[in-house]
Amino acid sequence: MSDLIAKTAIDRRLAEIVGPVIEGLGFELIRLRLMGAAGRVEKTLQIMADRPEGGIGVEDCSQISTAVSAVLDVEDPIEDNYILEVSSPGIDRPLTRLKDFEIWKGWEARVETTELIDGRRRFKGGLMGVEGDEVLVEIEDQGQDVTIGLKFDWLSDAKLVLTDELIAEMLRQKKVALPEDGGFDEIEETDDETDGDDDSPETRH
Repeated sequence: MSDLIAKTAIDRRLAEIVGPVIEGLGFELIRLRLMGAAGRVEKTLQIMADRPEGGIGVEDCSQISTAVSAVLDVEDPIEDNYILEVSSPGIDRPLTRLKDFEIWKGWEARVETTELIDGRRRFKGGLMGVEGDEVLVEIEDQGQDVTIGLKFDWLSDAKLVLTDELIAEMLRQKKVALPEDGGFDEIEETDDETDGDDDSPETRH
């Protein structure tokens, strides 16, 4: 069974190199992407990591960045110049492993498949856990809530939906006080590949 941590051949090669380094520090590799068109002056190697129990800070990202930089300098798998970015998965985190769909059971997610399933590739609904190698998602179909099973190998992308409830839960876990009025500013969602914290450490190579 594959996962969504690394998609392309070069991403998988890089994950094989940096994955053990990250795990050796006590973290987990969540997602890795080498972004930037061929021939461009600078590419970006984006690494998302987290603790097994959740919760990663800027200092943790800096520690990972230093360790990963060292091994990449030795292995030298990227020919062009690149910027290394290490960040947390963010609140609307990508779901890249089968176990993620069980861990985040009960929360809303967007899921995309590689092939058409009943005429569609995109599904949005509540995560209902996993059953064998299938991800269970509760979607609305003709005004009714229906739970469907999508084989994990069919998925091309998946991430949590950013909601006030999810933000409140993340703040609760971090023991950060909620705003006095209990509300949040309007949420603006994007579909770009630059999830994570804006203050993630960057290292040029």
